[in-house]
Amino acid sequence: MRIAIAQLNPTIGDFFGNLAKIERALEATASAAPDLMVLPELFLTGYPPQDLLERDWFIDAAEHALDRLEGISARYPQTGILVGTIRRTGTIIGKGLHNSAVLLRAGAVEATVHKMLLPTYDVFDEARYFDAATATSIVEFNGHRLGVTVCEDAWNDPSLWRTTIYGADPVAELAAQGATVLINLSASPFYAGKDEVRYRLMSGHAERHGCPVVLVNQVGGNDELIFDGHSLCVRPDGSLAAYLPAFEESVEVIDVDVAAAAATATAAAPPAIAFEPDSRIASVHRALVLGLRDYVSKCGFESVLVGLSGGIDSAVVCALAAEAVGPKNVLGVTMPSPYSSEGSVTDSEALAANLGVRFENIPIGDTLAAYREMLAGQLDGEGVTLTEENIQARIRGNILMALSNETGALLLSTGNKSEIAVGYCTLYGDMSGGLSVIADVPKTMVYELARHINEGGEIVPQSTLDKPPSAELRPDQLDQDSLPPYDVLDGILDLYVDQGASPKDIVSNGIDRKTVEWVVAAVNRNEYKRRQAAPGLKVTSKAFGTGRRMPIAAKYDPWSE
Repeated sequence: MRIAIAQLNPTIGDFFGNLAKIERALEATASAAPDLMVLPELFLTGYPPQDLLERDWFIDAAEHALDRLEGISARYPQTGILVGTIRRTGTIIGKGLHNSAVLLRAGAVEATVHKMLLPTYDVFDEARYFDAATATSIVEFNGHRLGVTVCEDAWNDPSLWRTTIYGADPVAELAAQGATVLINLSASPFYAGKDEVRYRLMSGHAERHGCPVVLVNQVGGNDELIFDGHSLCVRPDGSLAAYLPAFEESVEVIDVDVAAAAATATAAAPPAIAFEPDSRIASVHRALVLGLRDYVSKCGFESVLVGLSGGIDSAVVCALAAEAVGPKNVLGVTMPSPYSSEGSVTDSEALAANLGVRFENIPIGDTLAAYREMLAGQLDGEGVTLTEENIQARIRGNILMALSNETGALLLSTGNKSEIAVGYCTLYGDMSGGLSVIADVPKTMVYELARHINEGGEIVPQSTLDKPPSAELRPDQLDQDSLPPYDVLDGILDLYVDQGASPKDIVSNGIDRKTVEWVVAAVNRNEYKRRQAAPGLKVTSKAFGTGRRMPIAAKYDPWSE
């Protein structure tokens, strides 16, 4: 059976654009005469469409798009098209909508399969919108028995979960019904290490059920979520027959041996592909570039704007931006205050020169003096207070937003996950922006990213990497005057935020109790700040944003039994 794996990048709601991508893929593969082209989950609508699914006009538009795809399929009668979209249930009970895989051929719909397992954890909220299928069934196609599942349907593996989430296993059910090939339409978001988890899962299905597995995963960025692609075909023995590239669109035609549910690949089959997990930091780098590029283009922007402090965070964000949208479309702005070191300006200038981005120097000393005069009767005159530190950050935020208004460029926020977690950031100051690029990147990983970016030659100045982190909002200020060492902080945050460990469990790992107390209190206290932050690109297993929903007005004690 010849299958075209169409790993494509849809835009949510762009029905014409998504259909055009299918047409181009069909045209490009026509000479290979595939029996079947498989596209990702909810490809016609784009994933995730969220509350657009509660609008009748959107559902109508999706149905019209499917009608148009029927017409397109008539022009390629030799190839079936298996595509993800939404379908009305036709009942007045429940949500009234299915997340479906639809098989079209020669101008007509031949079969429809509905998703059975609806995830409601982390960034997923599918039970809000969809009704689950109540049964599985084989799809007969060209004499083959297709076991078609949609994303989460293939993820009910006990090794992945602390508790059993679902009472059904659609893959096992379809295999028991005699499926000769298992096909999964997926929109599986990226996090570092996800590629290996996904491969092991699909390889396990193939070995356990003795039949090939084809998974087609979406690629591209949609808001906070980044999809890495990595579509694959696994033989019955668990070895890789095909593995599509990460973070880019790709269409590959493969021959899948479905003649028998053999325990091993046939002797005539090409050699297996060795599975090699992506480098963790390289994959995070590519994910951030893709997520940033798609956010900018899909939101209709042409250029971006970055405040440059001479520090590691803004340097990494600027480097990512230059790669994502091109240096000529990036403006870096340094805004020195009376407390800024000489290096904050010279390092910013060097970074801009290394990248070839546009650069502006706008000092804020006079504006800060005007604030001091205006608020002389209200501010404590003893030294540089926290209020005055935040005033500096807000002056810079206002300047950057003014430039954004004037130029139409998207302002990128440069805060990292460590700082955002404990509130070491200023509302309406350095938190200003339309996208928080490294909001899910811990400070220690920011340094890893900078070193990775410099592997081909110095981009981030070495002096930026070498100097101690500092907000430079008062004389001789260092981050670690206010924060634990970043390696300690990031270790606690990984346990408390990402893994959900209790403070007592963290202390039991040998970490100083007072430090844990401070970090936990800071994380909980600053929920209100994070609720007002720009969307942040997700690259870890637990990001701030839609995947972590915590109350703001609350009184709870994570130290209690």
